[in-house]
Amino acid sequence: MTAPHTTPLQDAPAPMKRASDFPPEVLRLFDRYVHGDISRREFLAGASRFAAAGVSAAALLEALSPRFAQAQQVPPTDARLRAEFIEFESPKGYGKARGYLVRPASVSGKLPGVLVIHENRGLNPHIEDIARRLALDGFVAFAPDALFPLGGYPGDEDMARGLFPQLDQAKTREDFVSAAALLHSHATVNGRIGAVGFCYGGGIANLLATRVPELRAAVPFYGPAPAAASVPNIKAEMLIHYASNDERINAGWPAYEAALKSAGVRHQSFIYPNTEHGFNNDTTPRYDPQAAKLAWQRTIALFDRTLKA
Repeated sequence: MTAPHTTPLQDAPAPMKRASDFPPEVLRLFDRYVHGDISRREFLAGASRFAAAGVSAAALLEALSPRFAQAQQVPPTDARLRAEFIEFESPKGYGKARGYLVRPASVSGKLPGVLVIHENRGLNPHIEDIARRLALDGFVAFAPDALFPLGGYPGDEDMARGLFPQLDQAKTREDFVSAAALLHSHATVNGRIGAVGFCYGGGIANLLATRVPELRAAVPFYGPAPAAASVPNIKAEMLIHYASNDERINAGWPAYEAALKSAGVRHQSFIYPNTEHGFNNDTTPRYDPQAAKLAWQRTIALFDRTLKA
């Protein structure tokens, strides 16, 4: 009798680790590496001091890096959605930009729109997945790719990190302003728009709130604060998410909070205990399921109230 075929155990992907599996110093080194403060070589040199039990510094970096396929929630081919890449004009930016537009397939009327703004690696598979999740919640989601002028997201996180500093950020910011204008006037959108961004994208969400008066709601996840002098320009309702173990970003919160209060901007802020920068990103060990679930529930509730009502 022929034995049934079985897949070898080693072929299955190893379970994703949690932030608590890494020394805090390694997490801090990784945060500096992904934000361009140190090179890959410097990360490996620093992390080598914490490598143990046959786990090399390179293995630590690999374990901390994204696993897009393993974390994907909504496949690109999901029949419930209509998804396409579209190019648009950005006369004050790079001239032409590109983004990923996703909407529910079964809805013929107009829907509210949400701009989805990536981290400092461009429009990677995780952000595309976030856009699809928003579309399933009843929004037209539009995720621009800041790296489009340099050829677009290259399919490799290290390459994307290397490309990002080559962008002229003044032009890139104008590309995002143009993306908001496109979404606001898009034929499938009802004229009510919001924005959500992560890390670098959180900073862009803050910036757009000061630049785009049509924005009704903005949700920056652990993003740099905007210039205090621009805060009185904000018309949107702000929902601001922070990780507790994120001194670099959190240092800007007291001044930002004071400016929001002084300007009378509607806002809520939450600092999630025992979380790392990037806690909403379910492709890496810094993901915190409980905090991410709560933060996302609050995000969707804000968009439902401000954009759908």
